[in-house]
Amino acid sequence: MRILILGAGGIGGYFGARIQAAGGDITFLVRPARAAQLRAGGLKIFSAFGDLQITPEVLTADELRTPFDVIIVSCKAYDLDSAMDSIAPAVGDHSVILPLLNGVSHIDTLAARFGSQKVLGGVALISAMLSPSGEVRHLNKMHRLVIGSRSAPPSQWLQPLAELLSAAAIDFTHSDNIEQAMWDKIVFLSSLAGATCALRASIGDILNTVAGEDFINGLLADCARVAQASGHAVAEAQLAGYRKLLSEKGSALVASMLRDVERGGATEADHILGDLVGRAQTKGLEAPWLKLAYSHLQAYDLRRKSGAAL
Repeated sequence: MRILILGAGGIGGYFGARIQAAGGDITFLVRPARAAQLRAGGLKIFSAFGDLQITPEVLTADELRTPFDVIIVSCKAYDLDSAMDSIAPAVGDHSVILPLLNGVSHIDTLAARFGSQKVLGGVALISAMLSPSGEVRHLNKMHRLVIGSRSAPPSQWLQPLAELLSAAAIDFTHSDNIEQAMWDKIVFLSSLAGATCALRASIGDILNTVAGEDFINGLLADCARVAQASGHAVAEAQLAGYRKLLSEKGSALVASMLRDVERGGATEADHILGDLVGRAQTKGLEAPWLKLAYSHLQAYDLRRKSGAAL
């Protein structure tokens, strides 16, 4: 089973290295500068679960000639169109694509391009980043990967892939309801990103403001209503866990989207919060807290694109 991973950054680099260390046949599809960096110094992972260094196989887009069995896509949502163009030569008749993007709308985009049967569902729960010197730094103590089929019969590569991931040094789950797992994540992520980006602060700091707790709870409730109306209600026990995480006094928790905002970069706001706002409007739902959080990120993006001070 040949596996191609688009990107060797925080998510792709981390999970790719762990899979290769477990015996997987991994190739990274990267830009020329990253390819030169990896060929010269290898791929280094620094993690509380154990550091790792591998010698990776790398390809650039102009070197990609033959199909792969499994293609893992780990780009930012706003790079999905160019990512699909990059992986297209690797998608053969029997290939399967595993996207590890945030949100849910990318599934329809990939399915429209490559066919629904070729697209698995996936959830990556990890905080990792690529350092300026090219190492992947794991920032928390979670490295969970959930995958599953969205259609029947499943791809011939799903079971071999699940067995390989089970052997890797990660927290892996093969889900029978992967779309629900994806919706569970977007509800939490939209609440976390919406709150921490709008108020430019950690959960702990937000809870110390006059309306911070109301804002967080309102966001979570709005997002949960959208999920329910879309046929993917989050279980009450799961919501209770989210409420606990989002109400922890002194918590340093922030969304990675806040780091994008703080460096003046593009965000996945349209793909995550914007997607939920659009679904709420289609369903005729009121989602005032969610719309407010998304409006903030829209305003940030307008100022960023205009060159105004942020």
